[in-house]
This record gives sequence, structure tokens and C-alpha cells, in this order.
Amino acid sequence: MCGEKILRTESLLFNVQFGVGVGTKNFKKAVNRNRIKRLMRESYRLQKEILYNKMKEKNQQLAVFFIYTGKELPEYKTVHEKIGVILQRLIKKIN
Repeated sequence: MCGEKILRTESLLFNVQFGVGVGTKNFKKAVNRNRIKRLMRESYRLQKEILYNKMKEKNQQLAVFFIYTGKELPEYKTVHEKIGVILQRLIKKIN
């Protein structure tokens, strides 16, 4: 219950909620799914500041959920670039 309060407070502070998912259809092993999710979360963590600032400036809330649909294990560099492009598109839509 305490963790739930912290999550609510954090989401109210930043006005952004974030999640990731990888389907079992293309990645049968949990190890591979977890690696992709870890890469996506880390990439988002490093780039989220611009989105947080824009949402705070506009005084709006946003829920974002990334689903990886590729068929091959990605490299971190690719994931980082794609997450950056997606965040820029989101910011453009918000404006």
C-alpha cells in the first residue's frame, strides 16, 4: 500500500506515466523479453526530461506505453534512437 502512494505522488508530480511491453509471440524466452524491456526503460529514463518539462509547462497529464513488435533482439543504440524519435513526435503533437 505504501508503494502505491509513492507511485501516485510521483505520477502527479511529473504528469507522465510510462510502461513497456514485449509480446511472447516473437520472443518465447523471458530472458529476451526482459532484456528488451530493460533497454527500453533505460533509454526512456535517459531521455524523459524533455517530455516531463513539456507536460509540466502545458499542465497536462500523459500515459505512454511502448510495445516492442520487432522480431529480432535490438541493440541499445537502435532502441535509444527510436525512443528519442517517438518522444520528439509526442512533444510535437502536444504543441
